[in-house]
Amino acid sequence: MKIFRLLTATLLVVALTDTGFSASLPDSTQALLKQFSLDPAMLANIDKELAVPDRWIEEAKKEGKLRIRSTPAQPSELKTLLGPFKERYPFIEVEFSGTNQRDRSVRTLMSYKSGRILADFMTSIGGFIAEYEKANALEDLSDIPGARAVPAEAKDPAGHWLSINQNFWCMSYNSRLVKKEELPKKWEDILTDPKWRNGNLGMGNRPQLTALFLWKAKGEQWTKNFVTKLFTEVKPQLRREGMNQLTQLVAAGEFLAAWPSNNKRPYQMQLEGAPVGFTCPEPVPVSTEDAVILRGGNVHTAKLFTNWLLSKEGQLAQYAFEYATPFDPELRAKLMPFRDQILGRAEVFGNREFEDKVMPELSRFWNDLWLHGGGTRAPSR
Repeated sequence: MKIFRLLTATLLVVALTDTGFSASLPDSTQALLKQFSLDPAMLANIDKELAVPDRWIEEAKKEGKLRIRSTPAQPSELKTLLGPFKERYPFIEVEFSGTNQRDRSVRTLMSYKSGRILADFMTSIGGFIAEYEKANALEDLSDIPGARAVPAEAKDPAGHWLSINQNFWCMSYNSRLVKKEELPKKWEDILTDPKWRNGNLGMGNRPQLTALFLWKAKGEQWTKNFVTKLFTEVKPQLRREGMNQLTQLVAAGEFLAAWPSNNKRPYQMQLEGAPVGFTCPEPVPVSTEDAVILRGGNVHTAKLFTNWLLSKEGQLAQYAFEYATPFDPELRAKLMPFRDQILGRAEVFGNREFEDKVMPELSRFWNDLWLHGGGTRAPSR
């Protein structure tokens, strides 16, 4: 009987190896669990999470390559993100290209229309998704098993896109110059507290990252009143820099706080010793990072990768990669930058249908105030 059990276990390991991924946790995954002091039992069901049709594995082996186009990343960061995936699927060669959104989104679509496919899996193409849909360029993702774990508001009902993690867009502040008790608890507090006036608040030209969410939560009139008073009474510094650069300027003492900031970059800077904190007035704007797969490319390697990203192991790797907040409730409770400033507070999710409906009017209203306030003309996306 003992020999029979041993033979059965051996055959099981061989069978799992033949399907393409290891039955045990990859070394890189074990290192991440140790890095964040997580119990390996959290990944007890990882084999079930990664289970896909046998045909996907067979086709992925034939394709042999996964071309990813996303935001820029350093080689060391990519090793952190892709390490577990490469260990599980060693037959897939991963090619990563990190570029700015316009180059990534526009150039890839133009090439697709001309019959040349530059990517299999893409993230962060934002408002360009509609253009990809018009070109019939997007693969249906509804058959990906991990998609079931994605909240309804974070995926397309038609299956053309889904989200792989969460971001929270609130305020970064200089922790040497601002005390925690001075932080705004609600967005209206920014209007009434003189501390934020006369250039002490740096503001980026990104209404879709915060004002859009306030419109969804509070309505059109409240948001227009808030934004008008923000520009005309608070009078923030209207900045051209990107949102990560605004956080760097906060650390340098250029202004007391910056709006909007997401919770990832301030957290990274704080770990590096910068005097930066992060706070979220209520309601907390929650955005998601969208992902798509292009038709006609290496669809099966891309589906394996997407399903892996949505697993607990993939969510853990994303957090280690860029401190992106997981969807999984168990991981979310442990792996969320500045969770004391977010958990327990009212949240508001955006969705693409609402954005398409509201953004034209919000952009017009915002841009008028931005230009009259002395801001330079720049795209709000």
